[in-house]
Amino acid sequence: MGSNETRRGPFGQILPSGFRPAWWLLGAHAQTLWGSLARRAPALEDLRLRRRRIELADGDFIDLAVADTDGPAVLIIHGLEGGLRSHYAGALVARLAREGFRPVFMHLRGAGDEPNRLDRSYHSGASDDLAEVLAVLADDPDGAPQAAIGFSLGGNLLLKYLGEGRQVIHMQRAIAVSVPFVLRDAMLRLDLGFSRIYRRHLVQQLKRSFRRKLEGRRWPATLAPDLDLDAIHDFNTFDDRITAPLNGFDGVFDYYQRASCRQYLQHIHTPTLIIQAVDDPFLFPASLPFAHELGPGVTLELSRRGGHVGFVAGPWPWRPCYWLEERIMHALQNR
Repeated sequence: MGSNETRRGPFGQILPSGFRPAWWLLGAHAQTLWGSLARRAPALEDLRLRRRRIELADGDFIDLAVADTDGPAVLIIHGLEGGLRSHYAGALVARLAREGFRPVFMHLRGAGDEPNRLDRSYHSGASDDLAEVLAVLADDPDGAPQAAIGFSLGGNLLLKYLGEGRQVIHMQRAIAVSVPFVLRDAMLRLDLGFSRIYRRHLVQQLKRSFRRKLEGRRWPATLAPDLDLDAIHDFNTFDDRITAPLNGFDGVFDYYQRASCRQYLQHIHTPTLIIQAVDDPFLFPASLPFAHELGPGVTLELSRRGGHVGFVAGPWPWRPCYWLEERIMHALQNR
């Protein structure tokens, strides 16, 4: 795993993970794709979720899906173009509800069933949205979230929020999974080899979401009037031409630099577990932080294998064990 696997810094620590991949699912891409291709999603109608809309100070909104269960609230933040139907999301919501928690699923700005009102959209650095949601939930009569779990982009956003120096409201624990610590590196990694398959799919999803949002609306004034969506095929171009100008960044590299969470890790005081695989096809091993970059209470669990939001174990393909879900539950139940 490299020299940073077992080093303990003055505050945080990096530990080897206990994950052992299924023998029939060893490769990073197999681990990454299994959940979305082979895992049966739970019936969302059985989860008794109710929608809760939070009106934001800038006139926009964020929708939550809240389970009608008792117990400590746990906020879940999805990844890029993710949602309740993502392979990791619905199953975790159902598991949390069964295990005595009250899952609160946060649809990032514009990522819910209804396009958001403003030109701006969700992005990797939109920690102000998370801060505003948590501030509203702090007054929730059913109890504010005591823990938050972020996946991929949502993990980056959560870690950035925790390390920005603002007051963390009521949160006793945080878990981040498969985090793109350095966004520029993630963009470059997704331009290489088989990872281009993920890039192609995600960029197509982003363009589809953007087109849906523009239906019946004026063209945003911050975007070039001659912008050709069909000519965009990579993250660098999409983020430079769309994400950055819509969200107040001075170009793509200003966005990548300011939104990347690695620079914020040293300031995190909230007990935080980061679950990461060295073979994650969304980033380079060199993008992983060293122990001296981790703030007090932060534990980075590194596994040699696991892919991106994968971590599938089990003896046979018809008896998979979703180790990632088990590890998250163990972290929540054992403080």
